[in-house]
Amino acid sequence: MRVRSMNTGFFRMGIALLAACAFVGAAVAAEGAAVETAGEGHESGVDWQAWKAGNDVRSTASLQRGAANYVNYCSGCHSLKYVRWSRLATDLEIPDKVLREQLLPPGAKSADYIVASFPRADAENWFGKLPPDLSLVARSRGTNWVYRFLKGFYVDPSKPTGTNNLALDGASMPAVLSDLEGVKAAVFAEEGSGESGHAGRHVERFEVLSQGRLSPAEYDTFVRDIVNFLDYASDPSQVQRRAIGIWVVLFLLVFTAFAWMLKTEYWKDVH
Repeated sequence: MRVRSMNTGFFRMGIALLAACAFVGAAVAAEGAAVETAGEGHESGVDWQAWKAGNDVRSTASLQRGAANYVNYCSGCHSLKYVRWSRLATDLEIPDKVLREQLLPPGAKSADYIVASFPRADAENWFGKLPPDLSLVARSRGTNWVYRFLKGFYVDPSKPTGTNNLALDGASMPAVLSDLEGVKAAVFAEEGSGESGHAGRHVERFEVLSQGRLSPAEYDTFVRDIVNFLDYASDPSQVQRRAIGIWVVLFLLVFTAFAWMLKTEYWKDVH
């Protein structure tokens, strides 16, 4: 009877291990499918609220491109005050020579935090307020919002900057990427409902006023790389944390199986 009990216990443990492996496999597959499907359908015409970033923070090549894009177009005004240059170089596999020659601003050290070079007084005079730090924007707003913001600029002569934004009505930031995307006007329909400061107005279409240096597909990739980099900056350890988390869940499942077997063995004679 003792041997039979132990064989039954090992059989049940095997079932539990198979279930745990299936759970982990399903979690990995679901994560990959989520990234794949998120990138589909981001060009949805006038339905700009359905645009999806579809970024993959596990892509080192995308993060490297995003870091370069951020340095060239964003770092002059926006800081990443919680990220050090050295941490960025390590995580993104950027050689020290490339970091010093292409990313580090003049006079900065690799141990420094990433701070904007724009003087505070000038920023407040030009834009009315200090440009926000972007360390946590991907976590607070979400990657899809950042993606829509960077793609949502359109001509609006009533605004001080001459442009407006679909995701943030009255944005004080000018369309700094217009040389890449081009300049476009939004044609609105007054009927219907909208969100994000454009209540009661739907975008019927965009009219391109001047072409940018990038094609629409290339600009999407450019923006997605920046969003990917900002997603990384908001939580630099997220990839490692998620990878470790799968093994932690697997360990807990196996431990639960052993605990259940021990409980069954200890209490089998209690009626």
